[in-house]
Amino acid sequence: MEDQREALRKIITTLAVKNEETQTFIYSLKQMLLNVEANSAKVQEDLEAEFQSLMVVLEELKESMLMKIKQDRASRTYELQNQLAACTRALESSEELLETANQTLQAADSEDFPQAAKQIKDGVTMAPAFRLSLKAKVSDNMSHLMVDFAQERQMLQTLKFLPVPSAPIIDLAESLVADNCITLVWHMPDEDSKIDHYVLEYRRTNFEGPPRLKEDHPWMVVEGIRQTEHTLTGLKFDMKYMNFRVKACNKAVAGEFSEPVTLETPAFMFRLDGSTSHQNLRVEGLSVEWDAMGGKAQDIKAREKEGKGRTASPVNSPARGTPSPKRMSSGRGGRDRFTAESYTVLGDTLIDGGEHYWEVRFEPDSKAFGLGVAYRSLGRFEQLGKTAASWCLHANNWLQASFTAKHANKVKVLDSPVPDCLGVHCDFHQGVVWKLPGDDRPAGPQRCALSAEAW
Repeated sequence: MEDQREALRKIITTLAVKNEETQTFIYSLKQMLLNVEANSAKVQEDLEAEFQSLMVVLEELKESMLMKIKQDRASRTYELQNQLAACTRALESSEELLETANQTLQAADSEDFPQAAKQIKDGVTMAPAFRLSLKAKVSDNMSHLMVDFAQERQMLQTLKFLPVPSAPIIDLAESLVADNCITLVWHMPDEDSKIDHYVLEYRRTNFEGPPRLKEDHPWMVVEGIRQTEHTLTGLKFDMKYMNFRVKACNKAVAGEFSEPVTLETPAFMFRLDGSTSHQNLRVEGLSVEWDAMGGKAQDIKAREKEGKGRTASPVNSPARGTPSPKRMSSGRGGRDRFTAESYTVLGDTLIDGGEHYWEVRFEPDSKAFGLGVAYRSLGRFEQLGKTAASWCLHANNWLQASFTAKHANKVKVLDSPVPDCLGVHCDFHQGVVWKLPGDDRPAGPQRCALSAEAW
């Protein structure tokens, strides 16, 4: 009996849920019916307005062309009527002169004949009929004002409802990521003369591949793009990738988004030049750590002992990979580049323009460290941030914790706990912005250096 009750309760619950779903669907259908009425009335009104505007244009064009015909007719009529009147007057004068000449000829025996003949001759010389042009000033041909609207009628017969634009196709081969800028290029699958503009959306992510449904960063929108490419400038590549998608819009509706693409946004990559490090620093690849026993000298001895034939020169340094055109040795390479209390190692890549971003991570138990930029003129005894030629962030987790910015031997305490990761955005022409990844608060600009340094 209890089982039957439980089964009945489940049936009741299932029916209640289904009824609720059905009721919701019925409500949506009713709403859709209302929307159909409203939307169809709107598009009908728009259609009538478009045809009305089209007929207004045709009517205005008709009136303009009729006016042209009337003006041309009036001008030709005026010229021909004037010419006709002049010819009529000349004919009348000539007929009178002809009658006079006939009468004079009949009286040839009279004494006045010579004088009368001379007068007739002079009259003929001055007769208007002999000064008139017997060619019409204008033509009666009006064929230059004839029309043939066969092609236009065919165009009008092709009028149809505005189609929804197709989804654009992003051309990865033509797109470019460089210098903290991204140029995205796309094209339409078929030519569409009705496209008015494009809308581009992008967002930052740390995940390769298609965009995920849930991301920490929202889509950023760029509207009103008239061309089939767009360049985003002034970006901070503080995440590994960026997602992009584009849609086309005509005057009435937007199409579907293109298939989203993911572009890698490489940050500024450099290595630590082990040949420039202080003897009490151990440099391995992209990491550096304190070594009270003189890690650099020990590494050199160990490599020589293993017979690998490599030294700590800039060319053979294990911290170097494939050399960049901008990678270069410091002016004074070798074990004495930094000494005394300048526990410093140089980056191996010169910064001489553009914008660059890089991040540095550190071990949680690090007692103290500094991250900075400097001119190449930084002296072998000088510490980062204590000269006018260098700037640095300094974190101290030993005894009394502190997080400061240093420059020209001046210290500014930062109102922030020491983060797990530090980022630097270096704009060569504008300055340096120290950034805590994930923190969107504005930071103060600093002057740019010509080489990156960290210790």
